[in-house]
Parts: sequence; C-alpha cells; structure tokens
Amino acid sequence: MAIRGEASVWDAEAEGFELLEMTLGDLLDHQAQACGARDAVVYHYPEDSLELRLDYRGLRERVNAVAKGLIALGVQAGDKVAVLATNMPEWLLLELAVPKIGAVLVTVNTNVRSSELEYLLRQAEVHTLVLMAEHRGNSYYAALADLVPELAERAASLPLASAAFADLRQVVLIGADRGCAGALAFDDMVALGRSVSSQALAQRQAAVQPGDVSQIQFTSGTTGAPKGAMITHRGTLNNARLFGARAGFRAGDRMVTAMPFFHTAGNVVDVLGLLSHGATLVKAIQFEPLKLLELIAQERATILHGVPTMLIAMLQHPRAGEFDTRSLRLVLSGGTPIPVPLLEQVKRQFGADPVIGFGMTEASPMVTGTLAGDSFELKSATVGKPLAHVAARIVDADNQPVALGQVGELLIKGFGVMQGYYKMPDKTAQAIDADGWLHSGDLATMDAAGYIRIAGRIKDMIIRGGENVYPAEVESFLLRHPAIEQAQVVGIPDPYMGEESAAFIQRRAGHALDEDAVQAYCRAHIGRHKLPKYIRFVDAYPLTPSGKVKKFDLRDGLVAALAQQERRHD
Repeated sequence: MAIRGEASVWDAEAEGFELLEMTLGDLLDHQAQACGARDAVVYHYPEDSLELRLDYRGLRERVNAVAKGLIALGVQAGDKVAVLATNMPEWLLLELAVPKIGAVLVTVNTNVRSSELEYLLRQAEVHTLVLMAEHRGNSYYAALADLVPELAERAASLPLASAAFADLRQVVLIGADRGCAGALAFDDMVALGRSVSSQALAQRQAAVQPGDVSQIQFTSGTTGAPKGAMITHRGTLNNARLFGARAGFRAGDRMVTAMPFFHTAGNVVDVLGLLSHGATLVKAIQFEPLKLLELIAQERATILHGVPTMLIAMLQHPRAGEFDTRSLRLVLSGGTPIPVPLLEQVKRQFGADPVIGFGMTEASPMVTGTLAGDSFELKSATVGKPLAHVAARIVDADNQPVALGQVGELLIKGFGVMQGYYKMPDKTAQAIDADGWLHSGDLATMDAAGYIRIAGRIKDMIIRGGENVYPAEVESFLLRHPAIEQAQVVGIPDPYMGEESAAFIQRRAGHALDEDAVQAYCRAHIGRHKLPKYIRFVDAYPLTPSGKVKKFDLRDGLVAALAQQERRHD
C-alpha cells in the first residue's frame, strides 16, 4: 500500500521494475539484436504509393543512415533539430536518429503559423529545421522563406547564414522539391552521411548520457508564450516502458495509431513504448476512421491507440461492420472523461479491453494508468493509479496534502519530471518546487487505493457566485445520461454570478434529447451551482491535431453569439 494515512499522498512504488540507465540509441541497438527480423514499423498506403515495412535490424540501419547524414550536416551534440511534418516515415527516423548523436529533437505542431514558427526557431535556438513543403493548405516553406529571405539565395549543401536566426544553419525538405529553393532534400542529406564512418557514429553515441535532454516539447501557449519542456533519454525511455507494462504491451504486439508524432502520446507512448517491448508500430499518417479500420483488419492489430473522439468516429463509421477487428486486445485512450457506454461499445464491437491513462508533457508524459482488472465504472471515473517509480500528491493552496477524496492540485515527482523549460528559469521555478514536485495545474482527487480522478484544470475551474465548479466533474455526470455521447463544459463570463457554465453536448446516435430534458436531469442529480446555464447541442467539436477538444473555441464562439444576441435585443 503506497497511500500514506488519510492524506492524498501516494509514495512511489517500484512494482518489480528497475529503472533502465540507457540512452534511446542504446535501446534501439539492443532491440535490433534481440528482435532482429520482427516487424518494427509498417506504413501501408498503396493508394499513395507508400509501402514500408522495416524489421528491427532494418529500422536501425535506416536510423543510423539518417544519424550519419545529420553528422555530415554539422549537427553537434546539444544542437536543436526541429521537425515540422505529418506522421511520415522520415519523422520516425529523425525521432531516433537525432538523440542517437546527442542532439535534441524539437517537435513542431503541424498547425503552426508563421509567427509561431518564428518564435519557436528563435526560442529553441534551432540549428536544423526538417520540414514538409506544405500540409492542408498551410505552406510551411512559404512561411519559412518569408522569415528567412537568405534561404532562396544559398546553395542547399552550404550552411545557412540568417540575419534573424543566427543559430539556424540547415533546412532539410521531406518529400518532392516543389520549388523550395535553398532546402536540401532529405534523401540528399542521407547521401551525405555515407562519408561518415560507423566508428564516428559510435563515438558520438557513446558520449550521450541517459540524463541528457532528448526532446524539447513546446506547450500550447494558452496561458502565455509557449514553453519548451526539456525531457530526457532516461525519462522518456522508462516512461514508455513502464506505461506499456501497465497497459499490458507484449512482445510481438501490433499497434495501429494515428496519434501525431509531434505529441508525446505519439512519439513516446507509441514509438518508444512499442520499441521497448519489441512490438510493431502500424502508423497512420493522419486520422481517417476508415483507414484505421482497414489497417486493423489488414495488419491484424492487437492494440489501437486513440482519443475518445477518434474511437467514436471509428465505432460509428457506416462501414465499421465490414472490418474484422477482433484481433484487437487493448484500446488505449484518455485525455477527457470517457463514458461507460463508450467503454462497453469498445469491448462489444472491437472485443478489446480499454486502458485509460493520464499524462502531461512535463512528466515525459504518462503519470497514471488503469489496471487490467479495473471495472468500466472505475476506468470512466478515474485515470488509474500512478505508474511505478512515480509519486503523487493532491495539495491545497498552501501546498499541504488534502484529505482523501478532497479536490486539490495534483503534484508529481519521479524520474520523468522534465529538467525544466528551455531558457525560462522563472517559469521552471513556478512549475517545479524546491523539493522537486512538478505542479501539474490539474485539479484532482485521490481515493484510498490511489486512484486519481481529474476534476479539471485550475485555470479552467469555474467560480460561480464564489463556489467552485469543476468542468470534468460535470462532464462525467452528463456522460451518464444514456442519450449523451460526449459533453464539454466551459465557463462563460456573467455580470452577476461572475461565471456561469455552458455544456456543449453531442447526442448519441438514434437518441432524442432537448435542452429541457438536460436541465431536468441536472436539477434532479447535482447541486444547483453546478447546473449549466447554457445548453448547446453540437454535431462535432473543434479539435486539435492530436484530437483534443478546443474548449477555448467553444467558449469564444458562445460568448460572441450571446453578445450578438444581446445587441439585437437592445
């Protein structure tokens, strides 16, 4: 038992696992020897002329070739290599090649705009940018060319000299050259690496330490300038391995996933989790429910990873019944409360056991996970227990542990806690206290068995007439209604109460539900201060590339609509 008395304090337990003191490059080399001819990665896109199957030895060979290419470009230990692309094979190779030579991978959200790219290049001191020309009408190269006019004037094989970005020395292009002057083709970079010896690569790899930073992951920046979380070889490797063990990964498993590589769910939980267990990554370039159903059936997948919105889209696809998905054993999900009916549908339709987890980038990323024997009610109401070697506590405003079942801020301590925010010592000190506890910013409760329930973000907490309303709690309650598929609750400014809550509800297929019925349901079962003042029905939610709901968009849209309505009445 790791609970300490009646306080919400979970002391870290090893659970029979020792932490590995190993770098990501060493892990890849070890698994190439151990797993050899077993599939490591599969891309099956015959419709786009992309068919790639690499076994573990083949993956190591490709990664080593890319690593040598980076060395030939002049990338030194500690240099920052940023990647701006969809889930292409080159992204995966870079994820493993960059840390192999002691450099640092900087991930870039595919929704990035020019001003955000400018900030990231400068803040992260990026040495090499690897990018696609464009994606869904967003021209990455055009944005870069505007920021770096010197790009068009240089020979692609020569170092770049930018007046605005002194650290930026190389630009590498993934895919066909579409008039992207000054960008070196990815394949040409790999070709340059043929001049680098295997001994030189081995020397670079040997100098890397488990505690070195392997990635800088930028936060969304919703509360100010984006912050670059520095996470390490030790942190990501062990986090992936321990969450995989909690979830039930096995050697030889085959995971279908569309989670973006730029997100820790995609590049740590998926890539490193499967790598550490000798399993196979079946990667979708982007989320398309029909394509994922096809991949599950074609590749006999045993694991599916997706946020709830993805699972719903797949389960409700009109052609879902055409595909044999009974090979699935596990479905990983999380990010938002998941109703019991959805968990039951996953089990009934896919024949798989749902696994729920909670994480944050600054923790490398996973913090908790449910256990195999947990009930659907427990998986719906909580995010499981802390992983092995992870300590957690729930504290009040004075940083003192609250009683079991009481709401407070979730604090985390352990091997996965980031080194800090890059070049932001003040922000780092705010996030990690003097005793090494990472302040998550999440409101949560803990029960006597160590299970944690997320009540919402501190900044998302709604204060209505002086009383606290936790959106996640109201969402979980709404999801118990048989006619509600999904629910998102946000705070709306109110001149009298300070804030009121608004619920954006998605009905379950074949069910009728109106505003009066929702209000009656709420009045009968929850406190008056928790009642949503505004009920809005939606067919879909605005989503981030990783499939999370953009609550700010929901709130801002309703605030604008209410203001317009008020003007009409004046």
